[in-house]
Amino acid sequence: MYHQYVGAPLDLDTIPALEKAIQESIRVQPYVENVVIRIDKERVSSKLNKFGYTELEGKMLDVELVVNYGSAKVLVKMQYDEDADYPLMFIER
Repeated sequence: MYHQYVGAPLDLDTIPALEKAIQESIRVQPYVENVVIRIDKERVSSKLNKFGYTELEGKMLDVELVVNYGSAKVLVKMQYDEDADYPLMFIER
């Protein structure tokens, strides 16, 4: 998911549409029960160029996935880790 969308152009008005597009494309994948994508408006706002848009970065994404496979059901999150300077995925529960 991360590598598919990083670099996509966006502005403050297109955030909801891009969040929905990412959610819908991830939702169709096997075993994904639910997905929530949030794009940080403050980070987007701070990166806008002179034309009023920027490119999606991993720092801007907050992702939650519920994956259900067999008897296992997990909540997976992706958040930007400031210390590692990298967006990390982890199993929350």
